[in-house]
Order: sequence, then structure tokens, then C-alpha cells
Amino acid sequence: MQIIYWLLVAVMVVGIIGAVVPAIPGTSLILIAIIIWGVVSSSFAAIKIPLIVTIIVLLLSIGVDFLAGYIGAKQAGASKWGQIGAFVGLLLGFFGLLPALPFGGPLLGILLGPLLGAIIGEYLYQRQLGVAIKAGIGIVVGTVVGNLLQGILAIAAVIVFLVTTWPQVFPS
Repeated sequence: MQIIYWLLVAVMVVGIIGAVVPAIPGTSLILIAIIIWGVVSSSFAAIKIPLIVTIIVLLLSIGVDFLAGYIGAKQAGASKWGQIGAFVGLLLGFFGLLPALPFGGPLLGILLGPLLGAIIGEYLYQRQLGVAIKAGIGIVVGTVVGNLLQGILAIAAVIVFLVTTWPQVFPS
């Protein structure tokens, strides 16, 4: 039982990483691991609190993800073109369609892709390079702040799980 517990905690750690790094499942992995623990331990009462907290965290993460990028874009004066460009840049950067990077691969592409995409999208819309760069930086900063907040929420969900289930798995 303890081996399964530790494997599920490892899945949750991947979920925490995924909450911060785009394109890796985040809070949903944590939620799945908690549900699996409920099935394996045959005790849904033991996971009731972590399950509720994780569902709330999942909903908050979706809201934070949307709001952080939107607020960052709005503060920088970005248009929909910049936001669409950032999304396309994220996809292209992650799947390595940006020119071959000498180091960093997809992780660096995840950072550079949205920035370049937002700048290109905004430039196509407004034809002002300074405004486009400002919008690109605003979108990326908003997204990074949002991802960090999602990471903090994911860590909180895992801590609640550990605190509520640890005595069941490792009685003193």
C-alpha cells in the first residue's frame, strides 16, 4: 500500500510541475491521483477533504490561468492579435517548430514562443514595434505570474492530501 502511495505522490509532484510548466497536465493529475488513492484504499471518506480542496484548486487554476494572461495583456495594451500570437507561439515553441535552438529545446521554446508570437501578432495588428514588444512582454509576464500562482495552488492541494492521508498510511 505504501508503494502505491509513494507512486501517487510522485504523480502529484509531476502535477505540481505541470501546474507551472505549460503543456504538462497539472492540477488534473493531482485530482486523478487522489481519486486513485480513494479507490485503492477503499476509503473515500479519507480523501473527501483533499478531493474538495483539489477541485477548488482546479477551478481556481483555470481562473488564474485566464485572468493572469488577460490582465498582463490588458496592462501592456495588447490586442487579441497579440494574445492569439502568444498562443500560437506557445504551441510552435513547445513542439519545436521554432528554429533549432542550440540548448533548452521545448522548455526554452515554451518561454520564447509566446513572446515572439505575441510580438509578431501585435506587430501585424498595430505596425508599431515598440508597442508590440511591450504587449509581448506583458502577456508573457502575466502568464508566468499565473503559472507560479497555479504552482502554489497545486502545492497546497498536495499538502492537504499528505496531511489528511499520512496518518492512514503511516500510523504512529
